[in-house]
Amino acid sequence: MYDPARRPLFGRTLVCLLTLGAINQVHAYELYSDDSRHLNANMTAVYGQFNSRYNYDGAPGGSSWREGFIKYGLSADQALGGNGTAYGAFALVSSATWGDGDPGGNSLGTERKTTVEDAYLGWRSGDLFPLLGKDGVDISGGRQVVKVGRGFLINDDGLNPGKGPADGSLNRGGAYYLAARHSFDQTAVLRLGGQDGLHGSVLWLKSDNRIQAETELAAGTLDYTAQPGTLGLTWVHGLDVNDQWASDFQRQRKGMNIYSVRGEGDAGIKNVSLAFEYAWQDKDTGPEKAWYGEAGYTFADTAWAPKVTYRYTRYSQNWDALFTGLSTGYGTWFQGEVAGNYAGPFNTNTRIHHVGLKATPLENLSLGALYFDYATVRKSNALNLDGRELDVYAEWAVNPHLIITPLVGLYKPNQDSTTGGNQVGGNGTNLYSQLSVAVPF
Repeated sequence: MYDPARRPLFGRTLVCLLTLGAINQVHAYELYSDDSRHLNANMTAVYGQFNSRYNYDGAPGGSSWREGFIKYGLSADQALGGNGTAYGAFALVSSATWGDGDPGGNSLGTERKTTVEDAYLGWRSGDLFPLLGKDGVDISGGRQVVKVGRGFLINDDGLNPGKGPADGSLNRGGAYYLAARHSFDQTAVLRLGGQDGLHGSVLWLKSDNRIQAETELAAGTLDYTAQPGTLGLTWVHGLDVNDQWASDFQRQRKGMNIYSVRGEGDAGIKNVSLAFEYAWQDKDTGPEKAWYGEAGYTFADTAWAPKVTYRYTRYSQNWDALFTGLSTGYGTWFQGEVAGNYAGPFNTNTRIHHVGLKATPLENLSLGALYFDYATVRKSNALNLDGRELDVYAEWAVNPHLIITPLVGLYKPNQDSTTGGNQVGGNGTNLYSQLSVAVPF
């Protein structure tokens, strides 16, 4: 059994916001289409090359490794003669890791696996219920991605360990950073009210991910969306975990309730972006809290339209990060390419100051820099993961079917593995680099 309290593991969803956006827009190849039905072939291939000067799994030296995956399948929709639209998808994903494996010891470089990723059916109401708006009823079920709000609590089932932890019993096929697998194994989702005004959802999901103790939970949301933005409430109730794979920490999910209030938008102020969420967990061991506040401004009338963002995040000592994941680009919610993925902190027992800068010199090219300052909240009986990280990156859409994203990170922990930290080989600055290439069709 793996104990995440000793060595927390967090995976990564795809490579960047631009990549995600581009893939979501162009990844379907139309096989058939008419006024009432569509059939699409979907394929995305992603490859990454990575290097880290230091390790965080107890092994000396650094790591150099490669990851890749291919996701391929079909999606379709069928109009039902004025009675809404049926839709569904089926997809497989093949993934692998080569080389040393990642510096957190999550993969060994020998992982190879093909599994079902998507298998779901759904129905949207169209104009059947005018009071609820367009597609005011949306019901779906099966194996699919489920996201709540900005993904602070539930984003996807994207943790993808390889053969490293627990003697390989948690292996999901490698590609730990690229994290090809995001879908929950079993889901049932009901969305009401469309996207505007008052709307909400109820959902049930069950993970088949052993590192998540195959957690089962229910949740509900209530949101109000208007021009200035969205305000929302979230409730999550833990139903069960698999005791075979659960740590003592994860067993607290059974019967746990989570409540949050959240918001995002521009508050009616041009070029401004605002977001926040305050969440608390009611656990057998006592309450835990996590929250963030974020503000950004885009200098739209300046060359390259630079955007500056500041965010403060705080997680209490025993906060359970649950199913958080990459939400709106680098730094959400794996904060720092080194810290968020390999070194820690892992969204618990920490406070984080974050400053981001992003500019767009060309329509298909963005440049960015991310700075993080980490401070451990309670250092007794815990790793001291105080440190700083600076990441610089580019997002280059060469064409609709080729997206390249290089990144270089500098991570400086205050302590090393001999003085209460987590970096092996001293507390010097780690030089981390990655080059990811996405090929969507």
